[in-house]
Amino acid sequence: MTIRKISQYGMMVALALIMSYIEAQIPAFFAVPGMKLGLTNIVVVVSLYLLGSKSAMFINIVRIILVSLLFGNTMSLAFSFAGGMLSTLIMIILKKSGKFSTVGVSAAGGITHNIGQILVAIFLLNTSAITWYLPILWISGIVSGIVIGIIAGIVTSRLAEAS
Repeated sequence: MTIRKISQYGMMVALALIMSYIEAQIPAFFAVPGMKLGLTNIVVVVSLYLLGSKSAMFINIVRIILVSLLFGNTMSLAFSFAGGMLSTLIMIILKKSGKFSTVGVSAAGGITHNIGQILVAIFLLNTSAITWYLPILWISGIVSGIVIGIIAGIVTSRLAEAS
């Protein structure tokens, strides 16, 4: 691995940590517990488009572990890991298809992140009653995914022009 690649990974992980911290400072104003904006997904989408699939997955894994250690607990690790891995996998597949923009990829990531978290909740709580959250989470996942996708698209294009 080159020094350039290590530096890029470090910067992306650091940005993701900063975004997580900023997001943690935003008061919970949503009706559904655990609903977040998904600011760290900007870093994942930009990494996916600029550094590639394996890099995006690696950066997301490191980010999830570090954020859980710094700001969370074992439960937050379980929820973040399930949602993060599922959403990153789906975003990789959709990007590779070539049929989706950063906005579509990000929106799908937002939705699948919520699905991963609900699956963990069903498993941990041993009830499927939690699925009533899904429609609300899908709406928030689509809306935040679109906004994050627009931002990630702008950042990606500007960084690509600069290099």
